[in-house]
Formats: sequence, structure tokens, C-alpha cells
Amino acid sequence: MTVVGPFGLSVRDQALEADVQAGMTAVEEGLIEATKSEVPFITGAAQHLVRAGGKRFRPLLVMLAAQFGDPYAPGVVPSAVVVELTHLATLYHDDVMDEAEVRRGVDSANTRWGNSVAVLTGDFLFARASHILADLGPEAVRVQAEAFERLVTGQILETAGPQDGRDPVDHYLDVLGGKTGSLVAVACRFGAMMSGAEETVVDVLTQYGERLGVAFQLADDVLDIASDSHESGKTPGTDLREGIATLPVLRLRERAARLGLADDVALCELLDSDLTDDTRHAEALRLLRAHPALEQARRDTVRYAEEARAALAPLRECEAKAALVQLCDAVVHRAG
Repeated sequence: MTVVGPFGLSVRDQALEADVQAGMTAVEEGLIEATKSEVPFITGAAQHLVRAGGKRFRPLLVMLAAQFGDPYAPGVVPSAVVVELTHLATLYHDDVMDEAEVRRGVDSANTRWGNSVAVLTGDFLFARASHILADLGPEAVRVQAEAFERLVTGQILETAGPQDGRDPVDHYLDVLGGKTGSLVAVACRFGAMMSGAEETVVDVLTQYGERLGVAFQLADDVLDIASDSHESGKTPGTDLREGIATLPVLRLRERAARLGLADDVALCELLDSDLTDDTRHAEALRLLRAHPALEQARRDTVRYAEEARAALAPLRECEAKAALVQLCDAVVHRAG
């Protein structure tokens, strides 16, 4: 049994292990090649997050989904590179919007080079992803374009906030479906599609990816509160400090509005205060870690992970399916 990919995913089948390892190595090489420029400064900025590492969660899903067709088909690795480049580009843009200082344990691009360079580097990565995508055919371009539209829509909805009368939790889950679920779904879709898997299999894996992507982000929400050392390289409580209302905070506000308990209301008021103050920030983290809202967010994470697992039911039993199921377990484990 060998550990492959993020979360310590263990693969028991030697043939599957070899395929996944070879694919991930080829993706890494493809990322380095795709981020080269004739201008050394652009190369350095574009490779900044590539070389910082990361879980490569989406390329791993491409490789596993490709097992339901021909995993050696020529479009599999390039499609994985496209998905990861797109993801990396969004990180450059997210860090500018969030004014983040650290990403994957290193200075964010906006901290090192400023917002303009960070935004333009993200655009450069989108351009390189599009260049690779053009060789994969019009259907691949359409799938990517639709996912990118959903991703941007999710970001806009997050910025705009819920409309009057809309449940904030429902709104937030819709945001995550666009911002995170859409691209994880594309990773699974590309892997199956490029391998020539049957259309029914492509659809099943796309549905799985959508749900797994939301569960993955919800686990990050929980970790941002609960973990002392955030595995993404971000400082714990980053979202709190920046005033971003993730699911644990939304569940707290929902409970405060429903029950009106004094402690809940007081914690909401603390969260609405200036949490750039280290003392208030530490107190908010301490109280949220002990609050039932965090446990509710964990249950929400488990629910989406279980929906992802259930979506796999129509697929034939094989080591690749077992690995996809294990990823559902791993996401739940991350959330505690």
C-alpha cells in the first residue's frame, strides 16, 4: 500500500499506483513547462505557487477518473494541467481580493510583487491554460468555459452577498458550488471524458466531483477555525481576521437569530468587531472552537462528503472507485 497524492491517499493496486504516480509526475512537468516565459520575471512570478507545492487535488482526480476509460489517452495529462493552472490562477486573484499575505507557506504574490503583478500573473496562467485547452477540442473548451463562468459567478455572488430574504447558508453553499465545486467537477469530467469513458460514467463522476469540491471547501472552513496549523499554509483564523463569514460563522449567526442566547449574540458582536486586533482575534477563535456552530459545520461537511460517496454507486467496483471513496473519507477526516 503506497501513499499517493493529498491527504495520504493509499493505493493498494500496483498498476493503479504506477498510473497515478506517472500521471502526477507528468502533470508537474507540464505545469513547469506551461509557466515558462521568454521574460524571466514572468516565469518567476508564474512559477511562484507551482514551486510552493500544494495538494494537486484536482490533477489527482483527473488521473483517478481516467481509470474508467483509457488512462493513457493523450488528452488526460494536458487536461489535468489545464485544471491546475486554472486553479492556480484563481489563487493569485483570490489573494489580491482577500489581501492575503501568505499562500502555501510562502509570501503571496501580491505581498512579494504587488497587486498588479499578481492579477496579471493570474491572467497569464489563464491564457496558458486556454492555449493547452485549444488542442483538446471544442467540447473541452465548452466544458471549461461553463465552469469558469460558474467560478466567476460564485465569486461575484460572494462579493455581493445574499439578496434580501435569501437564507445566508443556502447562498453560501451556492457560492461554494460555483467557486470550488465547479472546477473539481471539471477535473473529474475531464479525466473521464479524455479517457473515452461512457457518457453515463462521465456524468456520475462529474456529480461526484461537484459534491466533493463543496465538502473539500467546507473542511477548509472548519480547519480555518479548528486547526492550530492550517495545512494549506494559511494562518489559522485568516478568514475571521478578514471578516469573511464562512460556514461556522454563518451557523453561529443562524443559531443566534433563532435562539437569541446572550452568549451567541455576544460572540456575533465580537466577530463583527475589528479582528485585526490580536487579542480580540484570539478570543474569537477560542470561543468559536468551543461553540456548537463548529460542530454543525462539521456535520455539513460530512453530509456533502456522503453525497459524493453515494454518487459513485452506479460505477463498477474497482481500485479507482475505492480510491475515490477514500477521498470522501479523507475530506471528512480533515474536518475532524
